[in-house]
Amino acid sequence: MFSEKNVKAGVTFPKGFKAAGVKAGIKKSGNLDVAVIYTEKEAAIAGTFTQNAVAAAPVFVSRDVVKTGTAHAIAANAGCANACTGEQGMKDALAMQKIAAEALGCAANDVVVASTGVIGVNLPMDKMEKGLKQAVAELDENGSEKAGNAIITTDTYSKACATTVTIGGKEVRFGAIAKGSGMIQPNMATMLCFITTDAAIDSKLLQQALSEIVEVSFNMISIDGDMSTNDMCIVLANGEAGNAKITAVGDDYETFKNALQSICQGLAKRIAADGEGATKFLTVNVKGTKSFADAKTIAMSVAKSPLVKTAFFGEDPNWGRVICAVGYAGVPMDPQKTVVKFGGIPVYANGVGAAFDEEALRTVMSAHDIVIDIDMGDGEEEATVWTCDFSYEYVKINGEYHT
Repeated sequence: MFSEKNVKAGVTFPKGFKAAGVKAGIKKSGNLDVAVIYTEKEAAIAGTFTQNAVAAAPVFVSRDVVKTGTAHAIAANAGCANACTGEQGMKDALAMQKIAAEALGCAANDVVVASTGVIGVNLPMDKMEKGLKQAVAELDENGSEKAGNAIITTDTYSKACATTVTIGGKEVRFGAIAKGSGMIQPNMATMLCFITTDAAIDSKLLQQALSEIVEVSFNMISIDGDMSTNDMCIVLANGEAGNAKITAVGDDYETFKNALQSICQGLAKRIAADGEGATKFLTVNVKGTKSFADAKTIAMSVAKSPLVKTAFFGEDPNWGRVICAVGYAGVPMDPQKTVVKFGGIPVYANGVGAAFDEEALRTVMSAHDIVIDIDMGDGEEEATVWTCDFSYEYVKINGEYHT
């Protein structure tokens, strides 16, 4: 039922959505840095946000928008996070909201605002105002690609997707753009993700679906174990598809949720694979635990280990680093029951290293996509986490980030 199409269409693939991305001069690079996404028809809204106690000003403003249950637009910028900017930061986030709303002709609390970039720097509101007005003037049904490029920071590319499903005999479209490359740690990751759909769905059910999906998608990735101040995932559903409104959990709700989950998991994987300086995309599967939480804890322990990540960068099959991370995860374990595999090849079992074909393992370690399987042998639950390696380039990018 789920098939990706019209990726470039992104957030403007669903009926009734327009978008734009412009150069406002906020990024030092001079690249696109202000984006607006808009639906004239009022949309149901859902959102999830960073759990960092030091949340950025736009997070507080946008949480209030989500509480209303409806919205018309998203206004976002890259190059300045507007985080740790005190009272002025809140004033600027609210001003950003107001400027966009006035240009669009909607209420201020119908506009989500989002920022990403350097922490501790005030928004240049003269540039922001000019950029927002220009973006609104340039709103277009083919504007998703520019909007996606306007929200990226250290990403090597803008993540986007689009798909259709059939709900109640109607074609329902979904589209999304996302950014995220570093400072990635669950709850959320360091990311902005904006999803649009022309499905008709109750806002409370939309929030329920998104909250559940985030737990098995964006909250299952880690680049470096650092939790950002600005993360958010927003979904707008404007009902333009004409399906009977989804107001209760049932077949239509499950179809909707499955499509949304496919989008979120697909984007989560792309974010992990595009980690700063990444040369490897690592999938960590943990099974055989007594609870999902235990499996996730173990998988995250492995995924966040600098020693594991650098070993895979060096294509070194150092299983000792993996089993070490399993052992200190804090979940009771029996080393004799635990089995570790790289690319399907057992490297640790029965408490010791396993005999393996060195040439076959060398082939596994040289690949871009590598799967680490860990069987704890102690239950029926499982979890999957996605991450990447640590390279020399990661240190360079982050050593020079502020400058």
